Amino acid sequence: MLRIWDLPVRLLHWLLVLSIAGAWITSSRTGPLHEWVGYGAVAIVGARLLWAVKGNAYARFSEFVTPPRASLGYLRQVLTGAAPRYLGHNPAGGAMVVALLACVTLVGLSGWAATTDLLWGYAWPVQVHAALAWLLVGLIALHLAGVALACWQHRENLVRAMLTGDKRAGD
Repeated sequence: MLRIWDLPVRLLHWLLVLSIAGAWITSSRTGPLHEWVGYGAVAIVGARLLWAVKGNAYARFSEFVTPPRASLGYLRQVLTGAAPRYLGHNPAGGAMVVALLACVTLVGLSGWAATTDLLWGYAWPVQVHAALAWLLVGLIALHLAGVALACWQHRENLVRAMLTGDKRAGD
């Protein structure tokens, strides 16, 4: 077994899961709790961005963020059952990390903007915030489907790996 996901990556991942769930649960009650959970999610994204520069090789964006062409090529390989196994994020997973972090940030910023004096009382900032939150739900669903598919194709438990940090060496 190899240590792939270091403690900060795993901790930030699961804290982000909890904060998104908490924001969703409190979404029907606008107010301080929902707002602070949302600010917490954005702070977690900020910490993850810092760790993307300072963390171990598998935590760094330079290791797993690839051009869109590489992600699309990987997805074609997935469809044919010929996708290679990666110890860290595969190209599609790397693209998903970027999409999820960007979407969480936009949800948080749009929620904050809707509470400012400048935009208070207008319907469109709240509508943008809600639309981005639903986009985030869709991205999460795609993320979970991708994890499930990768688990099945490569016969490994990625959820356990994100809990323990360990994955089996090579194929």
